[in-house]
Amino acid sequence: MADNTLSILKPSVNNLSTRIFVRAAGLDYEEVDVWGKKSTAEFLAKDPADLTPLLECDGLPKGSLWESCAIMQYLCNRHGLDQFYPTDPGRRAMVDSSMFYLIGTFYPLVARATYPTLGFPQYPGEVGSSTADDALKAQAVSDANEALATPLEAFRLWFLDGEKFIGGDSPSIADIRLAATLEFLRAVDYDFPAWADEFMEAMEAALGDAYSEPAADVRGFIASVK
Repeated sequence: MADNTLSILKPSVNNLSTRIFVRAAGLDYEEVDVWGKKSTAEFLAKDPADLTPLLECDGLPKGSLWESCAIMQYLCNRHGLDQFYPTDPGRRAMVDSSMFYLIGTFYPLVARATYPTLGFPQYPGEVGSSTADDALKAQAVSDANEALATPLEAFRLWFLDGEKFIGGDSPSIADIRLAATLEFLRAVDYDFPAWADEFMEAMEAALGDAYSEPAADVRGFIASVK
C-alpha cells in the first residue's frame, strides 16, 4: 500500500495542484478516482466536507486531510521538502500569502468565469446557480472575466516581482497552485498577458512529466466541453 492515498477528481484544478505536487516531489502515492463515488457514508466519514483532493496517510490526527494547499503544506512539512515550501519565515510567508490570496480572491473569480462552460455546479448564492435569466448569467461571467486582470497583476507585481517563480529559481507549492488554476482559464479562451503564458511554460519545463501528465487530464476535459 502506498504511503499516501489521494482521492481525486481528474477534471479539477484543486486536484490538479496536488497531483502535480506528489509527482514533482517524488512521493510514494496512490490515486483513487472518486468521480461519481463521493457523498457516500464511507467517504463522508473520512471527509465530512465532501471535498477532493482527500489525502489519507499515517500521522494525521484523523487519518485524512482535505484542501489542496493544506495537503501540500503538510506533505512538505512531513518530508522536509524545503525546495517547495521554504523554511525561512519571510519566504514562507510569501508562499502562504500567495496561496491564501489565490483561494480567497482569485479562484472565486475563476470559478464564476469558467464553471458555466465546464458544467460544474456553482456555489450557493452565485447567479449561475440561481433562477436569473441567461442574459444576467452571461453578464456575471463577463464581469468575472474582466475582474481577473487585477489579481493577476498582483501576482506579477508582488509575488513574482521579476523572478521566474514565486519560489525564486524553482517552483514552490504556490507556483503549482497558481499554474493549475490558470489551466482552467483555457476553458474560456482567456486573453493571458504575456508573462502568464511564459510562467506556465516555465512551470511545465521545470516540472516535466510531473506537470504534463496530470495537466493532460484537465486539458482533455476542457477540450471536450468547449
